Amino acid sequence: MNASERRAPRLFAPVDVRRERRPDGSERLWNVQPLEPYAPNVGALLRRGAAERGERVFLGERDGDQWRTITYGAMLDAVRRLASALLRMGLGRETPIAILSENSIAHAIVSLSALDAGIPVAPISPAYSTQFGDLRRLQFILGVLQPRLVFAADGDAYANALALVGDDIAVMIDRGSSPRGDALVLGELLRGEVDPALDAAEARVGPDDVAKILFTSGSTGEPKGVINTHRMLCSNQQSLAQLWPLLGDHELVLVDWLPWHHTFGGNHNFNMALQHGGALYIDRGRPLPAHFDRSVETLRDVPPTVYFNVPRGHALLVAALERDDAFARRFFSRLRLIGNAAAGLPRTTWEALRSLARRYGGAEVAVTGAWGLTETSPMATAVHYPLRDPADIGLPGPGTELLFVPFEHKREVRVRGPLVTPGYWRRDDLTAAAFDEEGFYRTGDAVRFAADDDPALGLLFDGRLAENFKLTTGTWVDAGAVRIALLGALAGLVDDVVVAGENRDAIAALLFARAPRHDAIARALEAYNASAGGSSCCVGRAVTVAEPLSPADGELTDKGSVNQRRVLERRAATVEHAYADPPADDVLVFA
Repeated sequence: MNASERRAPRLFAPVDVRRERRPDGSERLWNVQPLEPYAPNVGALLRRGAAERGERVFLGERDGDQWRTITYGAMLDAVRRLASALLRMGLGRETPIAILSENSIAHAIVSLSALDAGIPVAPISPAYSTQFGDLRRLQFILGVLQPRLVFAADGDAYANALALVGDDIAVMIDRGSSPRGDALVLGELLRGEVDPALDAAEARVGPDDVAKILFTSGSTGEPKGVINTHRMLCSNQQSLAQLWPLLGDHELVLVDWLPWHHTFGGNHNFNMALQHGGALYIDRGRPLPAHFDRSVETLRDVPPTVYFNVPRGHALLVAALERDDAFARRFFSRLRLIGNAAAGLPRTTWEALRSLARRYGGAEVAVTGAWGLTETSPMATAVHYPLRDPADIGLPGPGTELLFVPFEHKREVRVRGPLVTPGYWRRDDLTAAAFDEEGFYRTGDAVRFAADDDPALGLLFDGRLAENFKLTTGTWVDAGAVRIALLGALAGLVDDVVVAGENRDAIAALLFARAPRHDAIARALEAYNASAGGSSCCVGRAVTVAEPLSPADGELTDKGSVNQRRVLERRAATVEHAYADPPADDVLVFA
């Protein structure tokens, strides 16, 4: 199959990659197409948007029953006023701003103002302000970050968090009250004048200056601050624009809930709107059964042209589309692309999305996948050809090199290019350990070729190396792949699955189901085991769990992804119950 046969007209760039096989068993893969020139900094993207389409809506958020919007021109005016105020406060490259806020127009104004003036921003998960009674993680992050200003959109909601802020650190709020009598108010600062020194400050912001510090969830330790430079963010959007030319050939409209303190929502999606002068409407829903109705309402109100979500969100979307013909017609009325990231998409969900896209959207709706990390801006690979396997994560974009290094029974993928972080904020030890001798970033993810003899056929995600484990037989279990397969086999019967079995004789599956149908689950697992293969995939024991996965306890990330290690830690008693002998009546046992 040649590249032209795999290209969907008006949607994707041709496939053009090269592979180098090395004597040590490693392989290098890169995109032959050169990365075209990109903006020197994020502020330049906003200034371009204001100059070219100043009256076009940039951001929209719900204000009661109405939409509140801000245009590119109005955003630039607000940004320049606040950026001037920040410079007058003495903030600069070494004095970051911490942001405690949900996605909002106010959040965007503060973030873009800082980036415009060359001041790093660190949007911090709102969960860290309420998740732990002692606010331990927030306190740790503030200690590492050492901000000079903390912005909280809602002073009342973040009162406990603001109480942690030392008197030598300024506080700014948008609404509500503050425990600090000297707190700045965003609205008042936006009424200030633009400082004549701002133009020179904007000109000094270079590609390698720090734009953001994004703190990872710290599932296996304390959160670490990933440095995101302006070069990373701007080059990544240019690479994606070259892979997906469809983004620039229509009036881009995004409807998105993904949080801006994560790279998927805050870099990939937010900056995509900036890159193309598009509109981003903030969705207040979440990929949880109790909160997804708000997403449906938003999508019904503003049908997107490009839509991204995580697997849990796509599954809920499929259910909503299948039961509401009018909503399905509205959702697909101008849709060009559906994207998935953050975790593998179960085959049943992928097939349902493709079927719905064909039924309501026509042949030109692409269902795609991608892969990346906070350390890679995030897009390291993206599908830019007709997707044939939901595990396909695409191929590297222009400017990106991948290195595949043998690791036990798999191959770790490493990344090099302008998209890669220079390191971790004030953690030289972590930075040194993150790169190999050639400057490739060690991702800890495993990837394999869809067809070993033809790299142009794409790459398949092969698991997170740290999540995989061995049974007592020495057999490796790819926990991520088994989980995805079980979600497909148990579609409609369970909400989620977590796989256990390290140093055990067989795999145990924790099945999260609010109203379990035990007989149907048993039959589905028997059918799954019959075709799954050996002990590395077959389920030996299974137990249903009524208590849902808990975001507050760290079992679900803010993106809706499952934190396997945290689940197994918190549910250790359930795991022991699943393996107990003799087995309890509620434990399913398979030979």
